[in-house]
Amino acid sequence: MTGKDRIVCSTDIGRCCPNCLRAVGECVCRNETPGKVGDGIVRVSRETQGRKGKAVTVISGLGLATAQLEALATQLKKRCGSGGTVDENRIEIQGDHRDTLLSELTRRGWTVKRAGG
Repeated sequence: MTGKDRIVCSTDIGRCCPNCLRAVGECVCRNETPGKVGDGIVRVSRETQGRKGKAVTVISGLGLATAQLEALATQLKKRCGSGGTVDENRIEIQGDHRDTLLSELTRRGWTVKRAGG
């Protein structure tokens, strides 16, 4: 299917995302931004800025819908035995669990990179 063959607008659902072909309001593309697809690599990093020196492991680039992101976050938090949250399409897990999360996400079939230091 070439770019000219893709549906851009439908009378049933309105404007469509050019990547997932869903209505713009129901788009499930990376970062929930219609028409923008990331490189497909999940990045796992550690952040301390703005947290009074406490480390948080951040997973970004998953490209999942919010409900799927919440479910994955719950499973990963249980795997690490730690708390966390989903914020701005990223999973944040309390503590430095980069190695555990790298192996777990790789086992689940994701292409994963360690980002940052």
